[in-house]
Amino acid sequence: MGRHFEADDKFMIRAIELARLGMGSVSPNPMVGCVIVHKGVIIGEGYHAEYGKAHAEVNAVNRIKNKDLLSTSTIYVTLEPCSHHGKTPPCADLILHHRIPEVVVGTVDPFAQVAGRGIKRLREGGCTVITGFCEEKCIELNRRFFTFHQKKRPFIILKWAQTADGFIDIDRSVENYGQPTWITNDLSRIAVHKMRTDEAAILVGTNTAKKDNPSLTVRDWSGTHPLRIVIDREGKLPAGLTLFDRREPTVVYTAVDIPNTPNLEYKKIGFNGLELDEILSDLHQRGIVSLIVEGGQKLLESFIRAGIWDEARVFTGKNVFHRGVKAPVFDGNLIKSEELDDSWMFLFRRE
Repeated sequence: MGRHFEADDKFMIRAIELARLGMGSVSPNPMVGCVIVHKGVIIGEGYHAEYGKAHAEVNAVNRIKNKDLLSTSTIYVTLEPCSHHGKTPPCADLILHHRIPEVVVGTVDPFAQVAGRGIKRLREGGCTVITGFCEEKCIELNRRFFTFHQKKRPFIILKWAQTADGFIDIDRSVENYGQPTWITNDLSRIAVHKMRTDEAAILVGTNTAKKDNPSLTVRDWSGTHPLRIVIDREGKLPAGLTLFDRREPTVVYTAVDIPNTPNLEYKKIGFNGLELDEILSDLHQRGIVSLIVEGGQKLLESFIRAGIWDEARVFTGKNVFHRGVKAPVFDGNLIKSEELDDSWMFLFRRE
């Protein structure tokens, strides 16, 4: 890398803060932030705000009135500038056009059409390119994007609520179907809806769809609804479920032939023990970068047994059930805990 100045860290951390503002709006693209510095002073900032719209570098350059300053400035960007024509022109060309002499890059882009080519283009054009600044933080920022391209599947977040004594549900009879069992509190529900706006899709199994009749939409936060996904192997879930209201795009993975209707797609797969792989491969082809697996117990445990998950977010309330449906058991590293009034959210990463 050749150097390490405290100022470089400061400017790259600012670029990371900017990048996060695109959370939930840029998928399947990565979150990217950019800071342009002239003689130690930030003269332009930008971030990728919406999928298909201007990239971070473009927005940062556009903020600068006196473009002559660019020829003696340094540009800090969290992810390698693109070198290909996608929905927008290459950012590497923009940098070369304005003769910005020095580019500090957080991390190389794993996307095959970039993957080092942007850096190569900049260097061949005469730029000094410094790579790997705050690299771990930049990779963490786009862990969904990196997982999607490196593992060819969405970044998977397991989510459930459990009581203080480790249950996710009571033993319900059919008469109790239709409403989820309430375990945590209003603040936890708001946190869950905020989480939904951050991720591309959300998945439930047949039993959860039948017992809870969830909508899987965002109601207590402002943002984009995730793609709703449900597994219905035999195609026997009641047509009156909220998931089938066609108000939001919904995909049903099934083993039977069922015609599609607007906003409701039935995707036939083989249920031969490889259904998780089939589902995740299909989601990858759809460009679904991240997936919340919200239950129930059988579905959550199938992901845990297969070792196909990246995070687990466990919302824990103060109530006790004494008996009922046990919460999943898993091995993970506790990354953080967050108090939500009288409940807690624990975030784990897979070991």
